[in-house]
Amino acid sequence: MKKIMLVGRTGSGKTTLTQALRGEKIQYHKTQYVNHYDVIIDTPGEYAENRTLARALVLYGYEADVVGLLLNATEKYSLYSPNFVAAATREVIGIVTQIDVKGARTDLAENWLKLAGCKTIFYVNSITGEGVPDILNHLREPGDILPWEEKGLNFAENRS
Repeated sequence: MKKIMLVGRTGSGKTTLTQALRGEKIQYHKTQYVNHYDVIIDTPGEYAENRTLARALVLYGYEADVVGLLLNATEKYSLYSPNFVAAATREVIGIVTQIDVKGARTDLAENWLKLAGCKTIFYVNSITGEGVPDILNHLREPGDILPWEEKGLNFAENRS
């Protein structure tokens, strides 16, 4: 499985998505520091929001195969400048979160991620699991067997 680093502002859903990708029960947890899991690097939102701390994301990015830029579908603006991914030395994907929230503008979030340079964009609801298998399949490498496949289940059955 390719290792992914999740980046986004506070409240964008990085930790919730981390829990969903790992098949864990979803519960609120404020990320205070960079968390390394088997194939996920969960970063604090402050690192994306603060220019000085953002430099650390570059260093942590070297440990990942893929960088996931998260954007909440209810955002009023994007943290990511146009062509933001041009300097990346890793594949960068866009992830639109909170797609089910009232007032969500998935089209706007998609446009901002495309403007930043993301060619591949996923839409997720980490609570229901919608879109999570798509990300896992994207990260999958030849020979990888996902946990629910070992049990003969699909992703939704594994979450119940």
